[in-house]
Amino acid sequence: MQVPDNPVDEPIAAPVDDDIDPLKNSGDPNFVLSLARGLEVIESFEGHTEGQTVAEIARITGLSRAAVRRLMITLERLGYAEYTGRVYRLKTRVLKLGFSYLTSTSLPTLAQPILERVTELVHESSSLSILDGDEIVYLARSAAKRVMSVSLSVGSRLPAYCTSMGRVLLAALPDEELAAYLDRVELKGLTPKTVTDKSSMLEIIQSVRAQDYALTDEELELGLRSIAVPVRNRQHRTVAAINVGVHAARVSTAEMLERLLPVLHENARTFVHLLS
Repeated sequence: MQVPDNPVDEPIAAPVDDDIDPLKNSGDPNFVLSLARGLEVIESFEGHTEGQTVAEIARITGLSRAAVRRLMITLERLGYAEYTGRVYRLKTRVLKLGFSYLTSTSLPTLAQPILERVTELVHESSSLSILDGDEIVYLARSAAKRVMSVSLSVGSRLPAYCTSMGRVLLAALPDEELAAYLDRVELKGLTPKTVTDKSSMLEIIQSVRAQDYALTDEELELGLRSIAVPVRNRQHRTVAAINVGVHAARVSTAEMLERLLPVLHENARTFVHLLS
């Protein structure tokens, strides 16, 4: 499994009727079903680097082939997709949707110089992420100038349960939301060190709450360690997490706690004065 140096699965939509989804917003006259389906079709392309046929998109989304064909033709005419004669592929114009979010929120802009300062101080890559469903999404990143096994970019998603930032963000959830998360999530053993027992995971997250940091040791990928702390606003609400990721062969867990954790905490406190 190839994953980034600092260590969020996309649910497959349930089949829906071609005219209306009886389980979601069907009675709301303000809900634009066609827009929802168009976005669902766009999301279905995640991980499909060779493109998709209409039949494949229909299988993933649960929409009829006729509905998918109309949506893809619309996306093609708007410049968001292209058709090769066999498969559809998304075009770079889709990136504007993501960048619209990034440029409309101050958090990534505020985070970048802080992450760069962290990287400069510890000579390791640092990142900022938020919780999105059962995954974390990377909003900003500063990469150390060293050769890493793989790269990570803004927009990357990783499972929350086996990442340091994910555990920090899970620890900030109310008890009922955390319980619901643990009830529905599948804790997959990505490495021999991944914690897959839910009782143990709950204990870990409770410890993260108490100690105000999370450290994962080769749970996402062998050879990778990560330490993270919460980013809070003026109301002391956790809005994100920042981390530093290292190679296990180069940096011990003891060094992470002694050298990296104080730097993370100090720079995380900077956000309090910047976020309303």
